[in-house]
Amino acid sequence: MNFSTLEAGTATERKLIVDRERTISFLGEDLRIYATPRLVDDIEQTCLDYLLTFLDEGENTVGAAVDIRHVGATLLGMSVSIVATVTRIEGRSVTFNVEVRDDVELVATAAHTRVVVNVAKLRSRVQAKAEAAAAGEVEDGVLSPSQFASR
Repeated sequence: MNFSTLEAGTATERKLIVDRERTISFLGEDLRIYATPRLVDDIEQTCLDYLLTFLDEGENTVGAAVDIRHVGATLLGMSVSIVATVTRIEGRSVTFNVEVRDDVELVATAAHTRVVVNVAKLRSRVQAKAEAAAAGEVEDGVLSPSQFASR
């Protein structure tokens, strides 16, 4: 992790078109608007792509928190701009304030936190957890951290 040039106040911007896959379908064809889960995914991807430029080989980031207010309906085919500004860096954790605007208005605001991980270590922990779950090593339906953390 090389955060020597990453500081609070730095920002990144991503522009995209709201395509059919990014819209809801349950209100009918005339109300195909930007779906909140896809909006969250686009925010996370914007922040991830930005942080990748600061990471060492074998590192990546995972989302740790998203607090979103989806306040505007963006129509199928409209463009959006996602601006993510770094607000806090604490160890391996980076928090962004995000604004999303379409061609007409503010669509969403969000706070998003990502944590830098060593991919090999994460893979090992996840594999150990899967093995513990497959072996039935659970107590009251919950895996004990000691059952997979030390593996």
